[in-house]
Amino acid sequence: MANKQGMSGIDVRAMVTELCGHLPLWIGKIYQYDTKTLGIRLNGEGGVKRQFLIETGRRAHLVASLPESPKTPLGYAMFLRKHLEGGRVRGIGQYGLQRIFYIDIGKKTGVLRLVIELFDEGNAVLLDEGGVILKPLWHHRFKDRAVVPGEAYLLPEGADCSEMDEGAFAGMLAASNRDLVRTLAVGCLLGGTYAELVCSRAGVDKDIPASSADAGAVYAAFQGLIRDVEAHPAPVVTESGCWPVRGLGTVQQAFDTYNAALESFYPEVPASVTKAEEKRPKLSREEVIRLQQETAIKKFEGKIARAEKAVEAIYTNYPLVQEVITTLQRASRSMSWQEIEKILKSSDLPAAKAVVSVHPADAAVDVDVGIQVTIHVHESVEANVERYYDQIKKFRKKKEGALAAMERGVPKQKEKPKETLHLLKKKWFHRFRWFYTTDGTLVLGGRDASQNEELVKRYMEGKDTFVHADVHGGSVVIVKGPTEHLEDEVACFAASYSNAWKAGHFAADVYIARPDQVSKTPESGEYVSRGAFIVRGERHYVRDVPLGVAIGVQLKPDVTVIGGPTAAVRARTDHLVELMPGTFGPNDVAKKIGRVFREQVGDEIWKKMKAALNTEAIAAFVPPGESDIVGEHEG
Repeated sequence: MANKQGMSGIDVRAMVTELCGHLPLWIGKIYQYDTKTLGIRLNGEGGVKRQFLIETGRRAHLVASLPESPKTPLGYAMFLRKHLEGGRVRGIGQYGLQRIFYIDIGKKTGVLRLVIELFDEGNAVLLDEGGVILKPLWHHRFKDRAVVPGEAYLLPEGADCSEMDEGAFAGMLAASNRDLVRTLAVGCLLGGTYAELVCSRAGVDKDIPASSADAGAVYAAFQGLIRDVEAHPAPVVTESGCWPVRGLGTVQQAFDTYNAALESFYPEVPASVTKAEEKRPKLSREEVIRLQQETAIKKFEGKIARAEKAVEAIYTNYPLVQEVITTLQRASRSMSWQEIEKILKSSDLPAAKAVVSVHPADAAVDVDVGIQVTIHVHESVEANVERYYDQIKKFRKKKEGALAAMERGVPKQKEKPKETLHLLKKKWFHRFRWFYTTDGTLVLGGRDASQNEELVKRYMEGKDTFVHADVHGGSVVIVKGPTEHLEDEVACFAASYSNAWKAGHFAADVYIARPDQVSKTPESGEYVSRGAFIVRGERHYVRDVPLGVAIGVQLKPDVTVIGGPTAAVRARTDHLVELMPGTFGPNDVAKKIGRVFREQVGDEIWKKMKAALNTEAIAAFVPPGESDIVGEHEG
């Protein structure tokens, strides 16, 4: 049944079947309202328009009208518009009885598939003709599959008996060590209520062992339920949920279509898609601070509760956690973490199955013990528990601080004296890419092959550090002194200003070397192109460095546009935007950022400082390739 938490596989089958009855359809505008909710206008024959609302992880159905669209389209909606708008819907289907359905859209370039996941956190994933992921709404890496660009789209592991013939179905029941209702609920993805309905229709006791059930009667009841859902639906809402068939509770309201029943059952629009914020009275400064303090306290309480649950879960599953630690400690002595991860994915051992994900850099794994906990494999069970106790202490201290601040009240705001602003004087390195690390070290990067040559030949010195993304094409990065942020900020800078960004990747490997390892002199028979270098000897690699930069307006001590890793930019200004690889060209992104900054700093400052604050200055920090603005910050 469809309940407030979401739809089941049977409900998805009913919705998809009805939607197929409206074909042919064409894709109109696509909207994104928040991080989980999408809307698609579907154009039919004769000018008929249908509105399809998707709340990933929960529900999807036709509605009478979509929520009001955001003033500024969000990034994933723009991506889908670019690839799908105007395309003809070639087919709509469901993967077995999983809570996953798809829409195939034909364009001149081929047929693309939009996959919608309605389980767990949910997702929307666009695939190319070969089933390779072009871009998901959310990037996820699981034990058995990766939902990231460039990977083949794989379904979650799990049984599905919707396509079984009677013989295979009987074999599945015979092999089960559960009772009948649990076998149907889990093994056939029916869920408890629909599994009980199948048992009732088959005239068998739901609590008997599945292996002793009348397989023929149960199979007939199971197939009969699917036929009724597809060919003879009778949509109703009862006290317990929204159903495509009757016989599952007292009917509160009947409907002609299941999509109409779902729309009635899910009447609320997500808060983020309304204009409620505009209707609320403006809060005073004191009220805003009070609200922030209350929110922070709730956040700390939630983190304390989760850490306490983690401690309890680790002790409850002590033998399993100990086995994970012992096994992985032993394996790590002779294998890399990448090899260990592959073995874990293919293993049927309970300890391996419990491992959800691997964190090679921390020698840690996430383990499912009722909740997901992080276990560092080179530490004892007790030491891992102590980590969570430290978190509890930290967040309790923060909560106490927030409570004390609430008791003190909000101090009166002092009027800030008007400050005189000065433009930053041009320096020799401003023609390169540049930023200062959080701890104050200057980092330089070449904008092209000519600047790469110049940086190495003219400006790289003995105590500097050479950094480069491990891809063809990218900035030569020179670190002018020691820094504690070589593997985070500097590596991010090198990865982001490389062709990895242009290719739409979200992570890249980066290597670090000494100046004496870098040479322009090739071996016999080798050729080194302009802007390229030979690095000899052992390099230090930083793997899977996330791409992402920030561009900001620095007002103090001098006014200028700055850019680089988000942490480094945030250390020098509160006025910034964050970028990720996306869909808009560099010039368009620079213009959008300019409009954001002008609004943040105000027209007066912007006009006075236009020599430093302009589109050209912003564009100098925009990475090569297409980008999306993913965050705006204003102090």
